[in-house]
Amino acid sequence: MTDPQTEELQVKQLKRELEEKERAEQAELEHETDTHDRRATKAEYLRAKLEERAEAERRANSGNGS
Repeated sequence: MTDPQTEELQVKQLKRELEEKERAEQAELEHETDTHDRRATKAEYLRAKLEERAEAERRANSGNGS
């Protein structure tokens, strides 16, 4: 089982990623688009790291006989 806090953080990062992608699409100036693209990329990276953490938690819990 995954830690509820990890799951909550994953959801937050996914929302942040989607919001920033939408803002990038709607931005009128190139530097604004670039800023939102970078933020979306960072959120995507953090979400991937949280998925790795969740997988490690699941492996640790399955090793305990739980």
